[in-house]
Amino acid sequence: MAQAHMRLMNEKGQGTTEYAILVGVLVVIAIVAITMFRPKIEELWNAIANGINGL
Repeated sequence: MAQAHMRLMNEKGQGTTEYAILVGVLVVIAIVAITMFRPKIEELWNAIANGINGL
């Protein structure tokens, strides 16, 4: 019984760690994508701002 409880506790910790690693990887991918596409994002942002100002 004690071994089953310890195994369950270890799996919960492992799931949390995997989730944290996944979130970290997604954040790094987002930062790289924003850095690479920054000129296009600025162009799009400016087009949207100009369209709003033209109303």
